[in-house]
Amino acid sequence: MVLEENYRLSNGLEIPKLGLGTWFISDDKVAQAVKEAVALGYRHIDTAQAYQNERGVGEGVKIAGANREELFITTKLAAEIKNYQQALDAIDGSLETMGLDYIDLLIIHSPKPWSKFLGTESFAEGNKEAWRALEDAYKAGKLKAIGVSNFEKEDLENILAGCTVKPMVNQILAHIGNTPLELINFCQKQNILVEAYSPIGHGEIPSNEKLIDLAAKYKVGVAQLAIRYTLQLGLLPIPKTANPVHMKSNASVDFEISSEDMELLSNIERIENYGEASVFPVFAK
Repeated sequence: MVLEENYRLSNGLEIPKLGLGTWFISDDKVAQAVKEAVALGYRHIDTAQAYQNERGVGEGVKIAGANREELFITTKLAAEIKNYQQALDAIDGSLETMGLDYIDLLIIHSPKPWSKFLGTESFAEGNKEAWRALEDAYKAGKLKAIGVSNFEKEDLENILAGCTVKPMVNQILAHIGNTPLELINFCQKQNILVEAYSPIGHGEIPSNEKLIDLAAKYKVGVAQLAIRYTLQLGLLPIPKTANPVHMKSNASVDFEISSEDMELLSNIERIENYGEASVFPVFAK
């Protein structure tokens, strides 16, 4: 069962193979979502400073009924922070907001501030500054693992060139219809685990007729097919939902997609329009 399986990060830390995303789950509702997920067997919860629900996630950790050591909590440094001291302060802020003694994984949310995400400026020095703060918090025991999100190859090379601790994770947009295999291969060669956010294409995948037919072949839903696809690529999917029915379904992915169908899925036409989500820079790229 996938909820009982782990990947091992480069520092030896085990991380559950399936996470619960909490983007767009409000702070007053997310604690219940965390509690429901933990009751179903989830142990990996993903939030971010930008989601404005860290307090609720921390509350969920407390009421979930599981030992803190059993849970894996990820949060993300705000994309706008490209300064060492600001990053250190923000890390302490997340710990205080969530009421936690440590964070299992903290990642830089983006190599660029969101307002400049589609621009050409690299923010290379700012990313090095922020990364140094993550390294120091990691060495101080505040963080069990550190990583990045939305980093391209050149962004990663910038960090790798001068770091004392290598990124352990790169969380990226990856799903059927948008599978950046070159970046995934680069990360995997560097022993950087790739996490896949929006593995169901932010709701665009389930309406694809080809995928509906293929999912029927495996007697599963399209969302389950999409999550299984990322797992078979060696990725860690983080589907977002506050609905316990969907949580249970998303974790019911103990089937095998054939190599022929994996090839078909990795070459399926690219999703060009994410509907209302296209206003967000990661989907407009």
